[in-house]
Amino acid sequence: MAVDKVNRDEKLPALKLTAVQYGILIMMLVLIGGLWRLQVLGVDTYRVLAEQNRIRKVPVLAARGKLLDREGRLIVDNYPSVSCFLVREQNRNIDADLPLIAKGLNLDLEQLQATLHRFRMAPGYQPIPIKQDISPDEQAFIEAHRNELPELETIDEERRLYPRDGFAAHLIGYVGEVSEEDLNNPKFAYYEPGDVVGKAGVEETYDEILRGTDGSMDVIVDSHGREVGRRGIQLSTPGQDLKLTIDNDIQRAAELALGDANGAIVAMDPRNGEILAMVSHPSYDPNAFAVRIGRSDWNKLITDPNHPLMNKAIQDQLAPGSTFKVIMSVAGLEEGVAQTLKVNCSGGGDFYGHFFKCDHHHGLLSIHEAIPESCDTYFYTLAQRLGIDTIAKYATELGIGTKTGIDLPNEMAGVMPSTKWKMKTFHQKWYAGEVISVGIGQGAVDVTPIQLVRALSGIASDGHMVRPHVVNPGQLPAQYQQAVLDSFPGAGIRDVSLNSDTWMTVTEGMAQATQPGLYHTAEGAHLEGIDFAGKTGTAQVVAGGDTHNKGGLKTPNAWFVGMVPRRNPEIAVVVLQEHGDWGSGSAKLAAQIITAYVNKQRRQEGNLMLQADQKAKPVEMGAVWSVSEGMDSHKGKNVARVGHPEDSEAKMGAGRFVIAMKDQPQLSTGAPLFSRPVNPPAPSKPQVPAGMQAEASVALPERFREVIR
Repeated sequence: MAVDKVNRDEKLPALKLTAVQYGILIMMLVLIGGLWRLQVLGVDTYRVLAEQNRIRKVPVLAARGKLLDREGRLIVDNYPSVSCFLVREQNRNIDADLPLIAKGLNLDLEQLQATLHRFRMAPGYQPIPIKQDISPDEQAFIEAHRNELPELETIDEERRLYPRDGFAAHLIGYVGEVSEEDLNNPKFAYYEPGDVVGKAGVEETYDEILRGTDGSMDVIVDSHGREVGRRGIQLSTPGQDLKLTIDNDIQRAAELALGDANGAIVAMDPRNGEILAMVSHPSYDPNAFAVRIGRSDWNKLITDPNHPLMNKAIQDQLAPGSTFKVIMSVAGLEEGVAQTLKVNCSGGGDFYGHFFKCDHHHGLLSIHEAIPESCDTYFYTLAQRLGIDTIAKYATELGIGTKTGIDLPNEMAGVMPSTKWKMKTFHQKWYAGEVISVGIGQGAVDVTPIQLVRALSGIASDGHMVRPHVVNPGQLPAQYQQAVLDSFPGAGIRDVSLNSDTWMTVTEGMAQATQPGLYHTAEGAHLEGIDFAGKTGTAQVVAGGDTHNKGGLKTPNAWFVGMVPRRNPEIAVVVLQEHGDWGSGSAKLAAQIITAYVNKQRRQEGNLMLQADQKAKPVEMGAVWSVSEGMDSHKGKNVARVGHPEDSEAKMGAGRFVIAMKDQPQLSTGAPLFSRPVNPPAPSKPQVPAGMQAEASVALPERFREVIR
């Protein structure tokens, strides 16, 4: 009886047994459904995943667009290179392989570990660049260790090749691997770690145009990750080549002129803002950045007190010295003050209880002598008459204290002081005596070289102010053109209204500065037969003095801004020598660049009679500039003119280099070579002597012969 009871207790109730059976059935149905989903419904998906385990996508990097000068000559090229990447799809303990990889590829182990740490958040399928531009020996190491180090892969790419010796380095810029800081910037939203981007200059501004679009290649690998074949390729799209505005010949002349001096040179076409040359010294070698720059080399660059990475042409903010007197002259003439102002310079003057010295005893002089002789006493007096806010009004209109809007990154704005500026910056009122130093371009006035050349060449162009640029917008899509304008705000293109007398007086004064004469500050830069005008500047530095030991830290900065011709110029040059002593030295450097430009123009126009750096033969040549038609009379002397049909009363086109030969009328020393009469005569055929017609038709460029006949 007891046994029957135990058997009954061991038997499951029918209800529980049924529940267990249904549970097992449901589980079987779930398993069958899962198998159906995996093997039938999801067959395409899992086939793709399986295929991806067998096929590896290798990037095909796009070649970066080349950079050419304005005549299509190559400046920046690319060269074939091989880079090594690390692939993390092998389910291997990569950390254990790092010592061998570092040794074989001549890498610092800590640096290699830091690279992998930086990519720790990147997707596992993304290759990690560990060394660029590897050597043939390093390529052989990778091939020899395919079985041991299947995670190492190589990729062919084209790497940047820049000119030697830092030629135009600051204008061109360089490329480098995008940094973590860059990736946090919305500007780099579409970039990934390891991408190469422009880091300065044109390379940075036009990176999107230059970089192109990468492609990819499908590589078939075995279970160990070794390549066994290739399946297909999506070709990359090369970046667009860009033609810059610079002229290699003028750029070379500017580089040679500045030599080893610290400073900057900019040559610009004031008619359209095209930069013909841009130099900043000391320079650097962009090729050092094409392959990742070493830490020691980078530290050397960023700690150098001469700031080799700074583009001084657009970033150096310094007192302009006496070059600012041209802007002072415009303000004084436009306000009706300078026309009648005469000052007796006895070596300086007393203003507001202090004596302000001048370099010479100039005697009694007017604005006509004050500009070429650069008399401080005259401009002290003019500044006192005008006041700081009037000076600031005209200087600001001419772009001082405002970015020019040049299409290069990190341009600085400079400083133009005023009563409002001082209250906003220092919460102090402006004291009347402070304006005296401003009158000669000292005190709180700071300018950049590009800003200064734009201002003074704009004055010489009758108030036409341009937007400097290094890439012609016509090469760019319309949308990108607008993006560049929006990204580089500045003074841009505008016209400042100038009285005709102001224009004539100021440009005549600058032209006289380069002519031989007592106290003419740039007479050493005189170029025979070339209508060369300009203004020197010797600007004291902070904590400086009257020391003129060239190169010393207390030696003044030497400025010069010059243009050819004096009115409506076709080239303007600014030269800055840091601690270069007198501005007359910078004027001689500018003359070298002008000489190179003039000679090139003459060669291109077939005028090979005389180069600008040769001594002129007596009575055999003179410079004839193209101006309004007819014969002008200036100070009782007749001056021969050759006219352009498209000239107008409001604006005249720039002159060109035309050589008059023996027995032709010579230009008077004091006469402006490019003038606009107050009441222009009706157009008439130029009255040119018969001898000139006969001889000039042989040597003059074709486009001038018709108007002479």
